[in-house]
Amino acid sequence: MLEGVKHVIVILSGKGGVGKSTISCQLALCLKAQGFKVGILDVDLCGPSIPYLLGLEGQSIHQCSQGWVPVYPNEDQNLAVMSIGFLLQSRDDPVVWRGPKKNAMIKQFLADVFWGDLDYLLIDTPPGTSDEHITVMENIRQVHCDGAILVTTPQAVAVGDVRREATFCKKAGIPILGVIENMSGFTCPHCKECTNIFSMDGGKQLAKIAQVPFLGSVPINPEISGKEGGSIGFVDAFQSSSLFPIIHSISCKLTQSAPSKSDTV
Repeated sequence: MLEGVKHVIVILSGKGGVGKSTISCQLALCLKAQGFKVGILDVDLCGPSIPYLLGLEGQSIHQCSQGWVPVYPNEDQNLAVMSIGFLLQSRDDPVVWRGPKKNAMIKQFLADVFWGDLDYLLIDTPPGTSDEHITVMENIRQVHCDGAILVTTPQAVAVGDVRREATFCKKAGIPILGVIENMSGFTCPHCKECTNIFSMDGGKQLAKIAQVPFLGSVPINPEISGKEGGSIGFVDAFQSSSLFPIIHSISCKLTQSAPSKSDTV
C-alpha cells in the first residue's frame, strides 16, 4: 500500500464550505512547482470536487497490472489525481451508499491505485468526522503518515467545528502539521488591498488552543474565482495570482518540516 509514496498528508476540516478542496489543489500545484511529484486522492465520495476544480471532469481511469492508473493533467506526469468523480457519468450523479460500501471504496483507493513514485500524496477528505475519516486513519496507520492539515475560516462557528477535528486527530494518533485559515479577507482586484469581511484570527486562535503551528492566512482572491472547471484557466490564474506566493510559503513550511523517508522507517 502506497509503497512508492514518501510523504502522506491528510487535509481535514470540521465544516463544509471552507475551501478545503481548493486548498488541497493549490498546495499540490505549489509542491509541483517546487519540483516534487505530487498526488491528490479525493475521498470525499459524496461531494468529489477535485476533478471539477482542476478541469478534469470527463476524464476516465483505467487499470494496469499494478492497479488503477490515476489521471494526469499534464504530460510531465508530476501531478496525479484520483477521485470517485472519474467513475461517475455526470457530476450530478449522487453517490447514495451506506457506510460499508464507502469504506470498501476508500480501502480500494488506498490499496489499489498505482501512484508510482510520489514525493507527496495529499488526501482530501469530506468535512466532519465520519466513517470515511476513520477508514482513512485506520488504513494509513499501515504506512507512515506525516500528519494532518486543518483548514478553517475565521468565523467562530467554523473554528468550533475544526476544534473537534483536532480532537479527532489526537484520538486517532495522527499528528497535526498545522492550521490554515482560508477566506481570511478579500483582496481587491484593483488596489490589491485586503479587507477583513469576517471575524479575524480564528485560525491563529485555533492553532494556539490546539498547540500546533499556524501555517498561514489565505484571502479570497477574485483573480481565480470563476476559473474552476477549466484546467488551464484555473492553474494559470492561480500561478499568476497574488495567492501563489502565499500558498507557496505554506508548502515550503511543510517541506522544510517533513521528515526524510529514512526517519520514518
